[in-house]
Amino acid sequence: MYTIGIDIGSVATKIVLMNDKKIIQYKVCPSGWSPKETCEKLVEDIICNNNLDRKDIKSIVATGYGRVALDFVDKKITEITCHAKGAKFLNEKTSAIIDIGGQDSKAIELDDDGRVLNFIMNDKCAAGTGRFLEVICTAMAIDVKELSEIAYNGTPIKINSMCTVFAESEIISLKSKGVKKEDIAAGLIHSIVDKVSSLTSKINLNEEVFFSGGLCNNEYLKDVLKSRLNKKINTDNRAQFTGAIGAALLG
Repeated sequence: MYTIGIDIGSVATKIVLMNDKKIIQYKVCPSGWSPKETCEKLVEDIICNNNLDRKDIKSIVATGYGRVALDFVDKKITEITCHAKGAKFLNEKTSAIIDIGGQDSKAIELDDDGRVLNFIMNDKCAAGTGRFLEVICTAMAIDVKELSEIAYNGTPIKINSMCTVFAESEIISLKSKGVKKEDIAAGLIHSIVDKVSSLTSKINLNEEVFFSGGLCNNEYLKDVLKSRLNKKINTDNRAQFTGAIGAALLG
């Protein structure tokens, strides 16, 4: 029984093909101008790559901010529900989720069976998100993927603004004063953790926390988060696909 889960984020769209709760293939690409066209192409590609026909797919489930644009899917489910299902699949001990996406971040509390008990979401501002880091890294003339390695070699400097526009100006000012990029990189990560800590304080963050989203592979961010929250922070090399996995499972 094949199912497809699609998570349409503001920056990236993720797709997962599953068969009897086993992941067959997953893929990510930029969401682009038209989420519908992006998803149609992804669905076509993943079906073709696995020598399947559309009739072989029992259901296609969409989640994420762009799900409303997809008129060809069988179901549309909230990303909170899909992330809960996906995180529990990737780590059955999960009791809470921290997700840092391209334009928003969220904290989700689960019960022992993986049902959502409570959640808090920051979707009004890009502060502390992947987009925030992209803008700041551009101002620093480094790649986002380099940030973790650079930060490990720095002493965090206080970043006063979390507004993307003002923070960019602050970084440019710090550069002009000769502040080391390693110190700025470490300061940026700490400022994001400050934002996430504020978010998680509004729910009951249990012991086994699953870290998902595009920043989950940033080891420095993960280490600082673990130290600040004093919780076990788990992740997975497929954690960016948590929402899409949950959507496929719910299909």
